[in-house]
Amino acid sequence: MRIAEQILGSRADAEEAVNDALFRLWNAIPPTNPVHYQAFVLTLTRRAALDLADRQNRKKRSGDRYAAALSELEQVIAAPDDVQKHTEQQLLNEAIGRFLDGLPGEQRDMLLKRYWYLMTARDIAKEMQIPESRVRVTLMRLRNRLREYLEKEELL
Repeated sequence: MRIAEQILGSRADAEEAVNDALFRLWNAIPPTNPVHYQAFVLTLTRRAALDLADRQNRKKRSGDRYAAALSELEQVIAAPDDVQKHTEQQLLNEAIGRFLDGLPGEQRDMLLKRYWYLMTARDIAKEMQIPESRVRVTLMRLRNRLREYLEKEELL
């Protein structure tokens, strides 16, 4: 519920997204047998919330937290344009995973909270009990380090 509410900004919309995720879960299992059940459910919930946000944004065409968070990463990671980029996307995902694995816990948590859970810098600061300016500066530095890392890996 929390991840859906962070993405959508509304309890009612989050409930709708969670219901969609549970429906997707119902349809995915038994053919799919997830190794990490919790991660599987979180991914389904996130996708359902993002799908609902996309549907809502198509209707009103206004900015939201999802677009704001992802726009910060546009300079670092290009969006895949076609099927041919599937392999490159897989390599990129693996490289980002390695980058995250190499970060100290607090920095990794900040990146995940911002770009996976789509929390605002203010919410991250409040949850981690640190100044908001520290969150913003750390995220900026981490985006720059990620860009450098991906360039070194020849993925940018």
